[in-house]
Amino acid sequence: MSLVGVVFDLDGVLVQSEHLWEEAWLEYATASGYAWTAHDTRSCQGMSVQEWGSYLADRTTHDTPAAIEAVIGSVAHAYDSGQVSLVDGAQDLVRSISARVPIALASSAPRRIIDTVMGVMGLGPWFGATVSSSEVAAGKPSPDVYLEAIRKLGIRAAGSLAVEDSSNGIRAAAAAGLTVLAIPNPAYPLAADAGGAADSIHTSLDSVGRRMLALLDALHATEDDR
Repeated sequence: MSLVGVVFDLDGVLVQSEHLWEEAWLEYATASGYAWTAHDTRSCQGMSVQEWGSYLADRTTHDTPAAIEAVIGSVAHAYDSGQVSLVDGAQDLVRSISARVPIALASSAPRRIIDTVMGVMGLGPWFGATVSSSEVAAGKPSPDVYLEAIRKLGIRAAGSLAVEDSSNGIRAAAAAGLTVLAIPNPAYPLAADAGGAADSIHTSLDSVGRRMLALLDALHATEDDR
């Protein structure tokens, strides 16, 4: 049987952190005299660090390294000071799914943040691979980070699943050939095309898990019949 697996996003899916990036972008932009909007947030969600750093710098100081350092420093401080928690059900879900199929992480967060979640927050033992969009050619909605995650995990795209919360993330996972289970944050509604690209839309990780198991069971039953 061809090997399939599950690839998780990080911010907004496994950790309650999506708002931290928006707050840090807003703080930096406001201090530089730029009126940050919800459109800016939607544009930057899923971008790699270099991409959103350039986006922010183009609208403020034109100093990309300074923008990146300020924003990541703000988010890292929130982690270091215990302000970030796992999404309800995250640990149970990754533990149970990893017992059935390999799992990976495909995140727009920088490696520093990924390693903190995997280590300090205890999710690392269940993940066979983790990839930051900073480590591939382009961030979401490009499929690069998902393609690299499935390559490192040694699975095929067809039949494999992704869990995403943002429009750009859904677009990226779908473009990589994965079946996408969406768990959007009500504060960041999905674009129509992204919602349409998802297999299903959920309000909790418990619901995601039930759908995930149903899809994996159906796939295994189909392949067993061949």
